[in-house]
Amino acid sequence: MATTSDFKNGLVMNFNGELYSIVEFQHVKPGKGPAFVRTKLKNVKTGKVIPNTFTAGVKIDVQRVERRQYQYLYNDGLDYHFMNTETYEQTFIPGTIINAPDLMKEGQMVEIVFHAETETALYCELPPFVILEITYTEPGEKGNTATNTFKDATVETGATVKVPLFINTGELIKVDTRTHAYSERVKSK
Repeated sequence: MATTSDFKNGLVMNFNGELYSIVEFQHVKPGKGPAFVRTKLKNVKTGKVIPNTFTAGVKIDVQRVERRQYQYLYNDGLDYHFMNTETYEQTFIPGTIINAPDLMKEGQMVEIVFHAETETALYCELPPFVILEITYTEPGEKGNTATNTFKDATVETGATVKVPLFINTGELIKVDTRTHAYSERVKSK
């Protein structure tokens, strides 16, 4: 059992029967009364962030989680199939625990976080940015970069992303997987 003195960002613990990750914490020693630790905890499954205050020295149940690199293979309609590139072991997880399943293309490397004791997948994270090809968008207008106007574009994974007016079909763009937002145009290789 650990105590509040072992707190650090990213630490995963069992709190109220669910797994929570520490997003932020602050030790407070008031002039009057006992010391306490003010925290923000993120539910690992739902992503909801809650504030909570722990009395200093209280025991907590730390859980071990492991981050593993996997390669995305395919989607069979229900589950997403991944392969560990070192052991060639395959695993499949539901799309509900993937942060941006519509931006994944076959062969994409992702990080899956597993609960070490139960070997269950908790969530799957794509890299912060992915490079995708535009498969369809309305024709672009040269020189139309002064306004902050966007149009819809379909990328190779089937997702729709808002892009500036000067982007054309066939171009490569960098997309933020956390917000589904266009980041920049990428030069062809």
